[in-house]
Amino acid sequence: MSTAGPDPHRSFEARRQPALGGFNLTFLSIEVRRLLRNRRTFVLTLVVPVVLFLLLRTNKRIAIPGLEITAATTMIGIAVYGAMLASTSGGAMVSIERALGWSRQLRLTPLRPVAYVAIKILVAMILGLTSVVVVYTAGAISGVDMTPATWVLTGLLAWMASFVFAAFGLFIGYLLPSENVMQVIGPVLGIFSLFSGLFVPLSLLPSVMQDIAPYMPTYGVAAIARFPLVGGAFDLAWLLSVIVWTAAFIIAATLLFRRDTRRT
Repeated sequence: MSTAGPDPHRSFEARRQPALGGFNLTFLSIEVRRLLRNRRTFVLTLVVPVVLFLLLRTNKRIAIPGLEITAATTMIGIAVYGAMLASTSGGAMVSIERALGWSRQLRLTPLRPVAYVAIKILVAMILGLTSVVVVYTAGAISGVDMTPATWVLTGLLAWMASFVFAAFGLFIGYLLPSENVMQVIGPVLGIFSLFSGLFVPLSLLPSVMQDIAPYMPTYGVAAIARFPLVGGAFDLAWLLSVIVWTAAFIIAATLLFRRDTRRT
């Protein structure tokens, strides 16, 4: 009969592996508070989308092949843009952490890459939700007319952009140095928005751009967000686009995080 006690090495390893890979609400709340204290974040989240909506909205119905432009369709498009702008900026803030050496410090903790990426995505999604709520509030005050169910459904679907582009922001944040991130995000999101018809209906764009549009990460998100309002046939390609692009950004961000934390 063996009288040996528990293996101390095994006990140490067990203590080093936290539940859910280190994902916890305390870390999440700290990240949210830290992000909301950033003034640039405040402007991007609350000011820019509202200003765009007030500039682009129209109270007249404009008949365009494939879409009837109203204040409601404009509001939804701007809400999607606000969600993606806020969440991308929130996710890309990891570039600052990288510059400060925070990513390398994470090597010393039991935090798993997937848990870290998940926390960052959730924080960025909270920021994206704030942007959608602000745009929809501006729309309600300015007289946008939709049924209560349509308000809720389109708002939730517009918020879906936060998930896709929070992952995109993390990817960009780990790909580029902090001094280049914001210079890249603006033009890239502008191109994505143009190709998804957020500002200008796709039917008004050249045929070449219309052919490229379905391959843009914003295409499926924008179409799904407007679907409860405009109706018609639901295209599964929209959903496939959202799933594929989200998975691609998450995988890329996770791989880059692993690479960053392994550097000496």
